[in-house]
Amino acid sequence: MNDQDKLTLKEMCEKFDVTPRTLRYYEYIELLQPEKEGRTRYFGSTEMARLELILRGRRFGFSLEEIRQWLELYNQDPSNVTQMEAWLEMSEAQIKELELRKLQLDETIQELNTLRIHTKKVLGR
Repeated sequence: MNDQDKLTLKEMCEKFDVTPRTLRYYEYIELLQPEKEGRTRYFGSTEMARLELILRGRRFGFSLEEIRQWLELYNQDPSNVTQMEAWLEMSEAQIKELELRKLQLDETIQELNTLRIHTKKVLGR
């Protein structure tokens, strides 16, 4: 990979819409491992792909520790079979969790709407 294929910290922040603090934290907890030249960090295609997976995992509601463990599986089995099997298990559990949260949110919204209707009636609106 040549230097033109690498992004600086600032460029990574712009490309992925994250803060420098976020990238430094992901580096600190060893989710990302950019190359360093002095104080400058360079992120190659592997780090860009990892960040994309991290951000997607966060959007799906996974913890950083779950994401870290899942990414580590790739280092142990570059064929991705272990990683894909783990992903299937993790995603199934997460879908169940999200469906439960959705049900709870729907119930809360219904309760709030009922209370609003009752309050409007009391106020004569």
